[in-house]
Amino acid sequence: MPQLHYYPGNASLAPHTVLREIGASFELVLVDRTQEAHKSAAYLQLNPNGQIPVFVDGDLVLYEAAAICLHLCDGVPQAGLLPAPGSALRAHCYKWLIWLTNTLQPTLMTYFYPERWLDAGNVAGTTELRTRAEDKAVALFDQIDRELARHAGPWLLGQQYSVVDPYCLMLCRWSRGFASHPARLRPHLGPYLQRMLERPAVRATLAAEQLPAPWV
Repeated sequence: MPQLHYYPGNASLAPHTVLREIGASFELVLVDRTQEAHKSAAYLQLNPNGQIPVFVDGDLVLYEAAAICLHLCDGVPQAGLLPAPGSALRAHCYKWLIWLTNTLQPTLMTYFYPERWLDAGNVAGTTELRTRAEDKAVALFDQIDRELARHAGPWLLGQQYSVVDPYCLMLCRWSRGFASHPARLRPHLGPYLQRMLERPAVRATLAAEQLPAPWV
């Protein structure tokens, strides 16, 4: 049976949700970050970067959350989580997924782990970098809010629910502790997140990972 190596609330949340959206049978394998399991020799054999998640299906060992999501959607096209190949909507799906992974997610990672980029003990630098990262993330969440306002559809691509929505929910959730203007407070993004939380697959994912409220 395919396995998703995960830790609650981490970047595994998006592929976990996709697995439930497509109705796949799979096993959750906890990678206990509190015990440094993601740095163990066994886990590094799966992902040499020591990051979560990893998806294992027979001989296939796949890391990078967005790549896992796309692979899962390709395997069950009838689930409709990817627009038609070659369509403009498919192109926008790629655009938003890559924007989420390459623009918003690294900004959030800088917010959570500013010390990774500075010399040990640089408290002032760490504080400033975290503040700057939060400011940038706030502007990026504003961009999502403007997109939802522009097309007035229920989902990030408009009328079609897609793979970008679980990914967007995951990253918006990470902002719930922001000192200023978390994602949920925006006029269009807030209701969007509530619609996401009403989806059965999302509710099942949050329950399986035993994530406490507030979820966003």
